[in-house]
Amino acid sequence: MTIADLNAIAHDIDNSPATGRPVRLEPNHRRLRVLVDGVVIADTIRSIYLFEIDHLPVYYFPKEDVRFDLLEHTDHSSHCPRKGDAEYWSIVVGDRRIDNAVWGYPAPLQGTPDLSAYVAFYWNKVDNWFEEDEEVYVHARDPYKRIDALRSSRHVEIRLNGETIADTTHPILLFETGLPTRYYIPKLDVRLELLRPSARTTACPYKGAAGYFSVALPGAEIVEDIAWAYPAPIPQIPTIENHLAFFNEHVDVVVDGVLQDRPITKWS
Repeated sequence: MTIADLNAIAHDIDNSPATGRPVRLEPNHRRLRVLVDGVVIADTIRSIYLFEIDHLPVYYFPKEDVRFDLLEHTDHSSHCPRKGDAEYWSIVVGDRRIDNAVWGYPAPLQGTPDLSAYVAFYWNKVDNWFEEDEEVYVHARDPYKRIDALRSSRHVEIRLNGETIADTTHPILLFETGLPTRYYIPKLDVRLELLRPSARTTACPYKGAAGYFSVALPGAEIVEDIAWAYPAPIPQIPTIENHLAFFNEHVDVVVDGVLQDRPITKWS
């Protein structure tokens, strides 16, 4: 597929993320690579994003930029009412076989985007993903999702069951598209004696790998996994390093003397 073809795609779609269309495409100009056991399975600068309502974005790769000599077509199939019938391939690298790790839509439904020249990979079935020379984790990054971590002098207090567990005038306020404001607090301004390290970890493609903490209030049951920190955030978000954030959904956050509403999210 040529640059002209990609420009044609861009011309034919609405580049706003809020189009109301159930499925839409958009060119992605970043170099993408997919690796298995150190072998590059796909390498392209001509991928596209597929945006689908109620789904995370997915990278689709031009077939000519995929190592089909390392793929084996399978009998597996699936049907999507928005995109059509999918065919699948397994990845075979040396003695390793990853079943049905790659899919594509050879025949588009009427009125839907034509994906017949592309295939996609299950994120967790391959070993490594790279955008340019930076590794990406968890899922494709949404180009319409913005994260700003801003130093602030606002007075932020975190209270749990009436007990103050953090109090600072040096927070980092993290603004992330579609999510509540998160208040990252220097460890020196947190009552660390109340925290208990947790075994839980999570990863975010926009911030990095997080470790969690539970809170043990005197005379009360331990509240599990209510705070987290990024000991080594990705380079784009350095300011939150080793600061602590608490789930606004489960603690009282007081900013400049004003109690904030508890947001309703999937973490509530």
